[in-house]
Amino acid sequence: MGSSNKITLVAIIVWLYMFSCVSSTEFEVGGEDGWIVPTSKTRGDAFNQWASDNRFQVGDTLRFKYSKDSVLMVSEEEYKKCKATKPQLYSNNEDTVFKLDRPGLFYFISGVSGHCEKGQKMIVKVMETESSTESPPPSSSSSSSSLPVSTPKAKKSNAFKTAVQFSSSGFVVFAVLVVSVFGLT
Repeated sequence: MGSSNKITLVAIIVWLYMFSCVSSTEFEVGGEDGWIVPTSKTRGDAFNQWASDNRFQVGDTLRFKYSKDSVLMVSEEEYKKCKATKPQLYSNNEDTVFKLDRPGLFYFISGVSGHCEKGQKMIVKVMETESSTESPPPSSSSSSSSLPVSTPKAKKSNAFKTAVQFSSSGFVVFAVLVVSVFGLT
């Protein structure tokens, strides 16, 4: 194969690889204020207002930053009652990252007594995408050990930032094609 054909083929491979990328966004819950107790009755629905101002997709993450508090992911019923008997997630590490792994509604409340009643609660709606239409419905009996939660070290962050993640299958295809083009097998 001539060198110009190899260059053309590599360019096509790189172009195809770029389209195997998945874009996701990390949202800092509450913006710069973070996950705090709203200061007045007028701000009682501040987190739901913040959530409605943003558009969430499968693969995005929520970063909860707080001090002397906690965050719980709960059922709709527990959200309405501001009381969790079986939270699907409990974290109190002051910097919790939660991955939105399916379309639908996610319910979050503070685990500190009285905070939820003062408005420290939020509903996040994750949009349906073409690739997620085959996702199974959420299970209310899932254990907290199977939830997509990580506990990174605290770092300064904007209200949200975009990251590009490469799919592993795209990388494998890219590697195989490069090896075959350059005859390294």
